[in-house]
Amino acid sequence: MTGIIDMPWWGYVIYTLIATHITIAAVTIYLHRHQAHRALDLHWLPSHFFRFWLWITTGMVTKEWTAIHRKHHAKCETAEDPHSPQVLGINKVLWEGTELYRRESVNRETLERYGHGTPDDWLERNVYTRHSVLGVSILVVLNFVLFGFIGLTIWAVQMVWIPFFAAGVINGIGHYWGYRTFQPEDASTNIVPWGILIGGEELHNNHHAYASSARLSNRWYEFDIGWLYIRMLAILGLAYVKKVAPAIKFDRAKTRCDVATLQAVITHRYQVVAAYAQFLRRTCAAELQGLKGRAAGVDRATLKRWLHLDAAALPASERERRDALKSHSNVLGTIYTMRDELAAVWQRSTASKEQLVRQLEDWCLRAEASGIAGLQEFSRRLRCYA
Repeated sequence: MTGIIDMPWWGYVIYTLIATHITIAAVTIYLHRHQAHRALDLHWLPSHFFRFWLWITTGMVTKEWTAIHRKHHAKCETAEDPHSPQVLGINKVLWEGTELYRRESVNRETLERYGHGTPDDWLERNVYTRHSVLGVSILVVLNFVLFGFIGLTIWAVQMVWIPFFAAGVINGIGHYWGYRTFQPEDASTNIVPWGILIGGEELHNNHHAYASSARLSNRWYEFDIGWLYIRMLAILGLAYVKKVAPAIKFDRAKTRCDVATLQAVITHRYQVVAAYAQFLRRTCAAELQGLKGRAAGVDRATLKRWLHLDAAALPASERERRDALKSHSNVLGTIYTMRDELAAVWQRSTASKEQLVRQLEDWCLRAEASGIAGLQEFSRRLRCYA
């Protein structure tokens, strides 16, 4: 049985891709960047269009989605994280992400604590929230009327698109596999540098480093299609961008740390940690070669992991192993001690700016006097942050 609209097979494919892409755009622009993180303000017209579209294509409730995502950031990679593959396992999150979402959506404490500031008008209370299943029921009837039995297949694809890609791929693979530009205190990764299929959400590590940024791309080779749509809405006066990730600036003429250096280091602390690991990577690898035959009990992957993570984030057993390295290698001991001391610059909130500037300058002086080439090069670069 055919519906009102009859198309060749490729026509149905194109329609399905367009419809699911609009849903992805609604999730990333409206739910994620606008509602959960307040990275941009939306005009009532696109805001309500996205709200209606999500109701009819997913049945998701704005307050529930927003609250669960905010809790994910607040409790990331802990037992309280609603969907961490580091805690629950990648298969659980990838294939059962929707069930994890449903389980958390009935947690009243989560909704009350993290769901503030979401829509609470008559439509939200009496239609979108109270009758969340009605929208997708209307869609299945509409698809059947328009396309016949093939419309039921299209509807099925629409129903699994967000649960798989958002709840499964982003929440699962985005905390398990990929590359890391920044080093936040979690396992977030960029799945690929071109965010098209999932609206830019593929750049998940960038997002965790700068959660309140409306733009998820940070490097010249990265592309965030969601950001493209936001810029188009902004040109039309339908969106106002409140914040994007700041660009790193360097003043190559600087030879001493100042308040500007301190502010830049704190703002870009995740990039600073990543740069530290990059500059010291070869030194660690060379030192590891010299440790062969000794009972150091570490490998290259372990050394890399320790460069990326704060000491407090390591299990007690790993901290003990890292401390034990000092008896085998003064170089590695210096590298990890200096890394901890650098992290302390942005972890100490009680010190004044002047004290922290002196602490940072002292750190650079000791790094440059260490005799470790990678540490010296990194220190000279750090002084140039502006």
